[in-house]
Amino acid sequence: MNEQMPSTPPLPLTPQEERQWAMLAHMGVLVNLVSGFLGPLVPLGIYMVYKDRSRYVAYQSLQALIFQLIWWVGGGALTGIAWAITGALSAVIIGVVCIPFACIISAMPLVALIYGVYGGIQTNQGQDFKYWLVGDWVRSTLTG
Repeated sequence: MNEQMPSTPPLPLTPQEERQWAMLAHMGVLVNLVSGFLGPLVPLGIYMVYKDRSRYVAYQSLQALIFQLIWWVGGGALTGIAWAITGALSAVIIGVVCIPFACIISAMPLVALIYGVYGGIQTNQGQDFKYWLVGDWVRSTLTG
């Protein structure tokens, strides 16, 4: 007879551990400074490991993942497109007008970096941080 042992549910995280892992999920944006684009893997990994142990960590890490995908990866793609268009149009002088627009779009990853660090600080202090627009959508997805 090959009986299977019943699996025990994972132990919940302590409040200190929840704050720590939530902060690390948001601070994953700093990995982008070194790698350029691997930052979203940090909150994804944290979400996959701790989603069953803490709803707070699941919410904060999923929020950080989606925010980084939109602002860092999406912002990087838009920056590349904007500068390619500006460069192409510069050949006919029109691109000079596009330079301020391309500079503004180039700031998207910087905004994501600052906002992600702010989110990490807030969650480390035990606050329920919520990204603008992303937070409500993630909360409804998780409670869904």
